[in-house]
Amino acid sequence: MTPRVTAIVLNWCAESDTAACLESLAASRYDALTVLLVDNGSPDGSGDRLHARFPRVPYLQTGANLGYAGGNNRGIEWAMERGAEYLLVINDDAVVDPDCVARLVSAAEETGAAVAVPRIAYFDEPTRIWYAGGMLSPMRALGTHLRQDERIGSRPETRARVTFACGCCFLARAGVIAKVGAVDESFFAYVEDVELSVRLVKAGYEIVYEPRATVLHRIAPAARETPFQIRQRDRNRRRLVRLHYGPAERVRFAAWFYPTRLIHLIRYAARGEWKEARAVIDGAVGAIDRRDR
Repeated sequence: MTPRVTAIVLNWCAESDTAACLESLAASRYDALTVLLVDNGSPDGSGDRLHARFPRVPYLQTGANLGYAGGNNRGIEWAMERGAEYLLVINDDAVVDPDCVARLVSAAEETGAAVAVPRIAYFDEPTRIWYAGGMLSPMRALGTHLRQDERIGSRPETRARVTFACGCCFLARAGVIAKVGAVDESFFAYVEDVELSVRLVKAGYEIVYEPRATVLHRIAPAARETPFQIRQRDRNRRRLVRLHYGPAERVRFAAWFYPTRLIHLIRYAARGEWKEARAVIDGAVGAIDRRDR
């Protein structure tokens, strides 16, 4: 029997991108797929307009910006209450190949993995890899993207075990998420996928990379980080360390993290980029639980 999959598409003020994502999922060659549109309280009204444009797609309105974590969790809860066997979490600025869902399900079913992840390429450069599976980097408290910026076909790719599932797009067994928990909402946005990956690996579950499943992501190869991204990412790295690291791992992280933050701070200050410089300071030493949206 074909496993039931629910794809969760979280919109926040990204009407055009979200519409393209929904259209790509509608073209999927996978019969047991339900697509859920979740709007994270978009103040521009894009959620309601998308709901009107795609009336057959189930619609969930959170009523407030709950971040990547909270918004996707509302969708995960909705899907699990309705008997989904797999959860496909996908960014609103990504589009899937018609066979992506089927190939991810096959990878999970054939290997027994808890999570299957696709190859993700740049939308504007579809032959250039953004993510070909990933590995956790304890020293950096981040997940690294394998083969990033390499050209597709430059060397053979095969299905492989990895330790980091990128939050841009991943397929997870609903039963496993019920056991380990969904996305940690204290992270709001950024590094939440790393934290979930850490929990999965600690619990003994496997993540498999399936290169035949392909996704395109609307991200620039050299996109500059905003002050919010800098601040939130570094706060959440420290949060991850607080939650999961032992004494020796904390020392190794600190020995790498703080000197590199100082280098970033000096670089931004030298350019007169004071918002970015303040974000580095706040991310490195500010209160972890303070949230700026």
